[in-house]
Amino acid sequence: MSVPFYAKSETNQGYIKNLEVVGFSDLNGINAFQMALYKTADKYYMYCGSFKGAGVNILDVTDPTKPQVVGIVWVSDPNIYFAQSTPKIQVADDKLIVALGGGVPFLHGIKPGDPADDGLQIYDLKEDPIHPKLLSHWHTGLPNGMGVHRFAYNGGRYVYMPAECPGFVGFIVRILDIADPCNPVEAGRWWLPKQFKDGMVEGTYAVGHDAEKFWGMCHACNICADRPNELYLGYFGGGAIILDISDPTRPKLISQLMVQPPFAGKFDGAQCHTYMRLTGRNFAVLTNEGERFPFFTKDKILNGVHKGAQPMNNLHMIDVSDPADPTLVAEFPYPEVPENFPYPNFNDCGIGAPGPFGPHNIHEPMGKPWLQDDPNLVYNCYFHAGLRVFDVSDPYYIKEIAYFIPPNPEKLLFDVPVPGPMIATTEDCVVDDRGYIYIDTWHDGMYILRLKKDN
Repeated sequence: MSVPFYAKSETNQGYIKNLEVVGFSDLNGINAFQMALYKTADKYYMYCGSFKGAGVNILDVTDPTKPQVVGIVWVSDPNIYFAQSTPKIQVADDKLIVALGGGVPFLHGIKPGDPADDGLQIYDLKEDPIHPKLLSHWHTGLPNGMGVHRFAYNGGRYVYMPAECPGFVGFIVRILDIADPCNPVEAGRWWLPKQFKDGMVEGTYAVGHDAEKFWGMCHACNICADRPNELYLGYFGGGAIILDISDPTRPKLISQLMVQPPFAGKFDGAQCHTYMRLTGRNFAVLTNEGERFPFFTKDKILNGVHKGAQPMNNLHMIDVSDPADPTLVAEFPYPEVPENFPYPNFNDCGIGAPGPFGPHNIHEPMGKPWLQDDPNLVYNCYFHAGLRVFDVSDPYYIKEIAYFIPPNPEKLLFDVPVPGPMIATTEDCVVDDRGYIYIDTWHDGMYILRLKKDN
């Protein structure tokens, strides 16, 4: 049997079902995190934010079988801001918007307070998508912090973002008016009461990853094209939140759905990661983030601060026919374990103890015409279960129809201690209007796939 072109070796090929890999890029050795696609009259460009680094990679993916790195946007001087991360990006209305912030110590091998620029940078793509023109840089007011995370922009006047803010703990919702993209100004903000430092008795709050995530801080913002007055938020331990943004200067709470406990917690990432309404339907998908197993050992799981069994992290189907009364109605199935997979399941996947298995990022159309927006399909990158494609046409009987687990990485793309197993780790996914699926990985590169025609 021939070895696939994307395999690392005969014994390191990955696992695939009902998909085919059409292209691969090593991204010139630069790690990718969130991706954003841009379509011109005759070209498709993919912009790749980075886990650790001051650059945004630009790929020409017009021919998905031959993706080519054609440029890079340097958002800051890497010699000065050596802890820089460009974790999240969005493209719409001929603008590239890049989130800036510092990395996470255990993920990126940096220390709290290491120099990293913050905020958002706005670039013009219309004249030259390969050499974007910087229009402005908006700052959060907290240098060398976490900056801005998974924000929403589908064109128009406002950017909705989880961002740090002086006087608050963790990410709150900050709304940026970019009617003049050269001079962005904050238009509104929203937060949970426990995030407001001045409203607390001294000593009753703590600043730190665990404290922030278990109270609730904004992780991700999402907009559904046909519900423009609703903002969907994954709010860590604060649950799944819907805001009324009909007046962006005064966002108002519509609902808050708590799922933790029993779902999520202990060693996971964001308990409520992403909350996305399906276009044209009365349903939304909510995700609980897992975590990357290479950072865990059996001893840490069994004897750590959050020892014992790990709560289930999953994708949930939420009925939002009445946004004021969101209701959990179904669970996504556990990912199929491939034949000949070296582990019995994805919870015990090389650690030797139950780890914080769960999903990461889902494909988010947000009304962008060059992205596929099929409300009957959900694409999700699990960390170690790879890309999974789900048929959600029946919201109560959700079916997995395809998967791809890439080959395991053979080297690290940046210097970070990895005490656990070096296993394939998928991060983000984007699906274009041609049906091509782009996924990036923790320490490997970008794979381009498509569903087989009989699906």
